[in-house]
Amino acid sequence: MLTVGCTNPAVYIQTTNQSEAIAATVDSNLTPIHLGFSAWPGWFPWQVAQEEGLFQAQNVPVELKWFDGYLESISTLTAGQIDANSQTLGDTVSSVAGGADQVVVLVNDNSTGNDKVIVREGINTIADLKGKKIAAEEGTVDHFLLLLGLQEAGLSASDIQFVPLETGKAAAAFVANQVDAVAVFAPFTTQALKLPGSKELFSSRDFPGAISDHLVVTRQAIDEKPEQVQALVDTWFATLDFIQSNQSKAYDIMAKRAGVSVEEYMDYADGTRLFTLEENLQAFQPGSDLTSLLYAAETMSDFLLDVGLAQTKPNTTFLFDDRFVKAYAQRKANAA
Repeated sequence: MLTVGCTNPAVYIQTTNQSEAIAATVDSNLTPIHLGFSAWPGWFPWQVAQEEGLFQAQNVPVELKWFDGYLESISTLTAGQIDANSQTLGDTVSSVAGGADQVVVLVNDNSTGNDKVIVREGINTIADLKGKKIAAEEGTVDHFLLLLGLQEAGLSASDIQFVPLETGKAAAAFVANQVDAVAVFAPFTTQALKLPGSKELFSSRDFPGAISDHLVVTRQAIDEKPEQVQALVDTWFATLDFIQSNQSKAYDIMAKRAGVSVEEYMDYADGTRLFTLEENLQAFQPGSDLTSLLYAAETMSDFLLDVGLAQTKPNTTFLFDDRFVKAYAQRKANAA
């Protein structure tokens, strides 16, 4: 959540299957929009949109790209090799701090427990983490969560032995008893908790609003493909409606994409709160706590400075654009 990894943005990209029938029915005059997503419960609905033809229903050509590694998706958006990506607010602020011109157009969800710090048997308090080996993917949301927890307990990053590993490898290292604790997000939490005696020490539930997840697009995409950006936003809300009406089918699709059973996927339900249209509209408004995106972005900017991951405070003045959510809301109101 704090910084963008220096990885080759072209690697680990896989394009999900699209049927020729779907491709044939979209507007051929529109340039395809390239949308990235990775393993997080709040982003798996994009797979539902793909498989149920919901992009097609909005008449938008979408090339949906799955990333095995979350940081690769961020790097690829920063490099301009995709038009849009599913990523956290903190990572977006960090990208802006590094010079990227990106825009948050939609809130997918807030993490309410699906980001966890998981510890081995014998560790019972955050204070017990002092001197321990803790693995996390450096610069991601769970690195941020770990630092928040340490800060609340009066500890700092220098009080632990930080082991930077890709999220899946971090979970595997924990299960293999190579580290004492791990900070991971679902579905990797399921893997980490397979270590006998392991348990959750704290989670994003303890820091409301700290981890919000978004549809983020490049400024160039907004300027050159506004109709496609609008169609992505419209598709998202149509997908939420589909999931509500066809929960069993939707959960089958999302669990398969996550690589877990439907029963395991159902365990994630309370740990991610998908935002309604009304919650989206509210989130873009000024406020005095982390439920306001404007306030949260300022808080993230200050944090980046405090921990030395930004040399100057990121300019978040033009980071948010709620016109697409508002346009959807207006059309929905007119149709009522």
